Amino acid sequence: MKIAMTHAPIALAVGLLLAGPALAKVPAAEAEKLGKDLTCTGAEKAGSATGVPEYVGKWLGVPPGVNFKLHSGQFQPDPYAAEKPILTITAENAAQYTARLSEGQKAMLAKFPKTFRIPVYPGHRDFRYSDSVCAVVKKNALEAEVVDDGLGIKASKGGIAFPFPKDGIELLWNNLLPARAYNEETIRDFANVLGDGSIAWGRAHNRSLDLTNDPALRGQPVEGVMARSMNRVLAPEREKGNVSVSAEPLNFAKGKRLAWSYDPGTRRVRQVPEFGFDQPMNGTSNKMTIDSDRLFNGSPERYNWKSLGKREMYVPANAFKIDQPNIKYADLVKPGHANPDYMRYELRRVWVLEGTLKEGFRHLYAKRVMFLDEDTGHAVASDLYDGRGQLWQHAFINYYYSFDTQAWHAGTSFYHDMNSGGYIGYNLFQERPVGPLLNKGDLKESMFTPEAARTAGN
Repeated sequence: MKIAMTHAPIALAVGLLLAGPALAKVPAAEAEKLGKDLTCTGAEKAGSATGVPEYVGKWLGVPPGVNFKLHSGQFQPDPYAAEKPILTITAENAAQYTARLSEGQKAMLAKFPKTFRIPVYPGHRDFRYSDSVCAVVKKNALEAEVVDDGLGIKASKGGIAFPFPKDGIELLWNNLLPARAYNEETIRDFANVLGDGSIAWGRAHNRSLDLTNDPALRGQPVEGVMARSMNRVLAPEREKGNVSVSAEPLNFAKGKRLAWSYDPGTRRVRQVPEFGFDQPMNGTSNKMTIDSDRLFNGSPERYNWKSLGKREMYVPANAFKIDQPNIKYADLVKPGHANPDYMRYELRRVWVLEGTLKEGFRHLYAKRVMFLDEDTGHAVASDLYDGRGQLWQHAFINYYYSFDTQAWHAGTSFYHDMNSGGYIGYNLFQERPVGPLLNKGDLKESMFTPEAARTAGN
C-alpha cells in the first residue's frame, strides 16, 4: 500500500520515560518575568555581544506599509529585501565559526567546498505573538505538566506549554504544540535531487487542521484530537490520485495516530496498520521518513530525549527571501544543495535537543539532534545519525513569520543525505500561482474522514 506524501500536520512527540510526572510548574514570581525581563515565550530579550539581536517585537501581523491581503494565499513581501549578508561562511573560513555551526552544517561545507555557503544577515526579532497567545503561555508556565510517563501533558491550547523548559520532554512538547496555523491548504512541489544532479519531481495537495490552535479553543485544556490532515498526490503520474487522511491524538498513552489510504486503482479506502516512525515518505528515496517532517513528529516511544542546553548558532531565520513568487525552480534547485543565494541565516539562540534510540527499538536514525529557536520553540535544523554513530543527514526548515497567523510558519525545507550527496527540496511552492492558504477558517473535521478521502480521490 502506498502512503501519500504528507506534511505531518502537528504531531505529538515526547520521549524520555520518567518514574513519575514531570512537574514543570514554576513559581508565580518566575512566571511574572514573562513579557518583562523575558519575552512572553520565555526567551531572553537581550541581544548578545556576538551578534544575537535584541528582541523588539514591534510588529504584530502585517508590518506598517506592507500591502498584503490576509488569508488569500498571497506570497508575503520580504520586509528585509534590501539587506545584504554581513558574513558568508565557506569551507575556507569555517574554522573561525565552528562554535556556532552544527555538525551537519560543517559536513555540508566540507562535502561541497566550492558551492555550499552560509550567508549570514543582520539579525531581527521584530515580530511578536498576540496577547491572547502570551496569556496562554503564562497560564501554562503556572499549570502545565507532563503526564502518563511522558506520553501526554496537561496544558492549555494555543501556545507553548513550557516557557521554562527543564528537560528534553518539555522542549519536545514546545516544538510540537506551539502557536501556529490552525488551517493550512497548500499545493506543494517536492524535488528528489539525486547524487548525479538529476531530479524526480512530485506534487501534492495538502490540507491540515490543527485543533490546538483554533482561536475559538485557545486557552481550553489540551485533550482529544490534536490535528487532522489530508494529502492528495497530483504527481508523479504513477501515484496520482492516491489520497491519505490521518488523525493525531493529544495523548499517546490513550490513543495512537490513525491513517487511511485511498487507492485509485482499486477505488478502496483501507486503514493503514501503522503510520509514522521511519516509514519512507513517497518519492523521497528514503531521504525523508514520515516522522522527519517538521524534523520530528508522531509517537515519541522509540527515543530517549535529553536537553543539551542553549547555545548560539547560525540558523535560517526571517526566511522570507526563499518564499517569493519570482523564484524559478531551475535557479533554486541545484546539484548537491539548493542555491545559497536564496537562503537567509541569522545568529540566534537555540535549544539543543538530543534523541537517542532506546535499547530494543528500531529506527533508521539512531540519534537525532534538533535545534529549537529560543523565541518560538520550533525546531529549525536537525542532524541525523545512523546506527554506527555516523552523521547521515542534515536538514533545515526556512521558517518565516506568517502575517495570516501572527505566528511562525514552516516554509521550504531541505533534507540532505550526506552519503549519496542527494537531497529533498520539500514544501516548494515558489512556482505555484498561490502560496500557502493559512487560517482562512474553511476547513472542518468532516473534511478529513475516510469517506472524504474516497470523495477526493474520485
